[in-house]
Amino acid sequence: MEDSKYYYGLGKRKTSVAKVRLYTGNGTVVINGEVPEKSIPRKSLMQEIMHPLVVTNTQNKFNIQIKVAGGGQSGWSGAISHGIARALLKYDDSLKSILRKNGLLTRDARVKERKKPGLKRARKAPQYTKR
Repeated sequence: MEDSKYYYGLGKRKTSVAKVRLYTGNGTVVINGEVPEKSIPRKSLMQEIMHPLVVTNTQNKFNIQIKVAGGGQSGWSGAISHGIARALLKYDDSLKSILRKNGLLTRDARVKERKKPGLKRARKAPQYTKR
């Protein structure tokens, strides 16, 4: 994007990892070199991505460059949101209380549970037959 100073944040969610760079600018967002609508078409997920900026009232202050990998759209949006929140902390440490209050700095540790032997899925057992 640009070669000027940026604020970096690494966000994670499920198996997704997002590397976020905030440049001073007018509010353009680039996800993996594309427009965000191409990568994440669902509006609710786009709102989740922009939530840290909305809460801190910095929507049009930064151009955002994002590289995200692993997982699907839901994981991506959570990871990007987490990364933006962390990058905003580097920009201004006084935003910490606002971001913390909205739960944006806490890494959501929920991941898919592994399949256990003898079961169909992580917890679903085969139907019990008496005879």
